[in-house]
Amino acid sequence: MKLAFRKLGNGKPLFILHGLFGSADNWQTLGKKFAENFTVYFIDQRNHGRSPHSPEHTYAAMSNDLLELADAEKLDKILLIGHSMGGKTAMQFAITHPERVEKMVVVDISPKKYPITNLDIAEVLEKVNLNEVKSRKEVEDILSKDISDLNTMQFLLKNLYWDDDQKLAWRFNLASLKTNLASVAEATPMPSAPLQMPVLFVKGGKADYVFNADSKLINEMFSDANIVSIPDAGHWVHADKPQEFYVIVNNFLLEN
Repeated sequence: MKLAFRKLGNGKPLFILHGLFGSADNWQTLGKKFAENFTVYFIDQRNHGRSPHSPEHTYAAMSNDLLELADAEKLDKILLIGHSMGGKTAMQFAITHPERVEKMVVVDISPKKYPITNLDIAEVLEKVNLNEVKSRKEVEDILSKDISDLNTMQFLLKNLYWDDDQKLAWRFNLASLKTNLASVAEATPMPSAPLQMPVLFVKGGKADYVFNADSKLINEMFSDANIVSIPDAGHWVHADKPQEFYVIVNNFLLEN
């Protein structure tokens, strides 16, 4: 699948992967800062943003999408940043193609299997009849009956756009994502031997996605892995504490 992307900057290629229901646009501000030192690829994963839709939404498929993009751009080795679902995609790619990854940053997710989450969000989104609504405000009013968190609301509304028929539509493939939530929660497969590329796990201090107990599994999979926690940050670490996140990740990517 030919993924939608744009690139900015100069230097080593840095792929940035968003999470579930997100898009490359979520990383514009931080990505511009990383572009001071790297060639940043802002990527929409399949079924998100401006990338094609597909009934298949597995990490194997998303890893293959990255390989196709790296090959098309003639990139031998890449740096990777992946948040949540994007972190799982990054780990899958690193395990499948370790020779193509120089360093990797995994943001607030671990390789373990998770309970199926976000079904409630998908069901709330399904309540919006896009054939009937005439404005973004109407959509917001419908969602606000079930979603009280303003940040979550704004995050989801960023995916609304006017299609060619002048109807509001979601950029993500809601039907496919809902069907494949179990795949999104799946564990990253264990490599045959621990991978040796440097890996940095960045967790939100207030989030409950990565625990100290996960370090055993992480070190069994990645021999040169470190876990850093950013205090007072939730699951969207890079949005909650962008400056702290940037300094930690930029230093890691630049160090020899």
